[in-house]
Amino acid sequence: MNDAGVTRVAVYIDFDNIVISRYEQVHGRGQFQRDKVRGFSGADKPADPDLADKVRRATVDIGAVIDFASSFGTLVLTRAYADWSAPVNADYRGQLVSRAVDLVQLFPAAAYAKNGADIRLAVDAVEDMFRLPDLTHVVIVAGDSDYIPLAQRCRRLGRYVVGVGVAGSTSRALAAACDELVTYDALPGIEPIDGPQPPDDPAAAPETAAEEPAATSTTRGSRRARRPAATVIDEADADAEDPQEAATRLLERALRLGQEKDDADWLHSSAVKNQMRRMDPSFSERALGYRSFSDFVKSRAAVAELDETNPARLIRLNQARTQR
Repeated sequence: MNDAGVTRVAVYIDFDNIVISRYEQVHGRGQFQRDKVRGFSGADKPADPDLADKVRRATVDIGAVIDFASSFGTLVLTRAYADWSAPVNADYRGQLVSRAVDLVQLFPAAAYAKNGADIRLAVDAVEDMFRLPDLTHVVIVAGDSDYIPLAQRCRRLGRYVVGVGVAGSTSRALAAACDELVTYDALPGIEPIDGPQPPDDPAAAPETAAEEPAATSTTRGSRRARRPAATVIDEADADAEDPQEAATRLLERALRLGQEKDDADWLHSSAVKNQMRRMDPSFSERALGYRSFSDFVKSRAAVAELDETNPARLIRLNQARTQR
C-alpha cells in the first residue's frame, strides 16, 4: 500500500505532435512536410547532410521532458504514442527505451491517420486513472487542442494536470484546461532556439503527424526562459559521455527544477539528491569517487553552493548561473 501524501505521476507523450512542432518551430511552419522528414533516417545522413543537420538541430530531448515530469513525484508510467515504423521516429527508440518509456505502436488506418494518437492516448489515460486510483499527477506532452477534454476529465477526477507543449504550437485553450503548462523551451537543459517562430494564432494547435502543427503561443507566467548548460545529445554521444560531466549537468538540472518548483533559492541537500536519483537512478556519488553527496557538491563550485552552517545542509544554484 502506498504512503499517504506520496505523489505518483503518469506521463503521456503524443510523440508525432511534439517532434513535428519542434521541427517547425526551428525551421518554419510547414517545413516538416515539405522536407519529407517522416521518411528520413539517421542512416541517410551521408546522402543528405543538409537535411541531417536540420533534423539534428530540431531533435527533441525526451530526457528533459521526463526529468521535468519526475520533479512532481514518482513516475508510475511513461508512454509515447507514434508510428514507430516511421524512420524519423525509429531514430528516437534508443533514447526512449533507455528512459523506460513504453512505446505504443499506432498503425495508420488511413493515409493521414488523423487523431490516431489523440484518441488512443485519451482512452489509455482515462482507463489508467480508474485502474490506478493512486495516480496524483497526469503530464500530457502535446499542444493539440484535442486534448482539452482529456485535461478537463483528469481534473474532474482529482488529478493535477500538467501540459508540456512547444511554443508557437500550443493551444491557449489547452493551457486553460491544465493546472500548469510549460513550454518545451523553458525546460531545464533546453537551449532556446534562434530559428523562426510561427506567428501566434488563437486557433487550435496541431492535430497529429499528418495535420501539420498550427500555431498558438502559450507560456506560463511563472515559468522563466532559462539557458542551462546541458544541450540535446543523441544516443551515440550519450554512450561516450564523461560520467563526471554528466553528473554535473544532472546536478544543475535538478537544482533548476527544484528552485522553479519550490520558488526558493536554497534547497535541502536530500531533496536535491532524491531528484537526481529520480532523473537518473544510476547516479551514485561514491561511484564518481566522492565519500558523500556534500563532497560531490563541493567539487561543483561553479554550478552549486553548499551551506553547512546548520544541520540541514542547503544547496543552491551558483548565482552566476542564475543569470543565464
